[in-house]
Amino acid sequence: MRGPAGRVEAIWIKRSKGGPMDPVYRAQLHAGRGLEGNANQGGHRQVTLIQAERWSDAEAQVGHPVDPRARRANIMIDGLDLVDCRGRTLVIGDGRILVHGETRPCERMEEACTGLREALSTDWRGGVYGEVVVGGAVRVGDPVRWE
Repeated sequence: MRGPAGRVEAIWIKRSKGGPMDPVYRAQLHAGRGLEGNANQGGHRQVTLIQAERWSDAEAQVGHPVDPRARRANIMIDGLDLVDCRGRTLVIGDGRILVHGETRPCERMEEACTGLREALSTDWRGGVYGEVVVGGAVRVGDPVRWE
């Protein structure tokens, strides 16, 4: 990992609950709501994030590459550890996300790839979810750090 700062690797927008994850280069975070155009709006689970390094660990466990869209997260970052970060604020692009907890993998992971649910069940590999506390643009390549 690259020290105390990371970067945005990918961004996906879920156009409907259970619907496809559309890759985008840029997205808009809205305080109290989430990502513009994303199916999940409001509440504590406005944005979900995964860590590229932990995704690679899960791929190694299942024994082959898996499209990260299978995780159904909104943002993939690398170079910044997301383990045990509940209650911390992530500075991402122009916005801020308050992390509320670990995202536990569901049965949809197993539908996407045999063994993926189990592979994501340890070491916070399933990522985190949080609430947008400061809105702003976020782009692939933007820096990510803890506030």
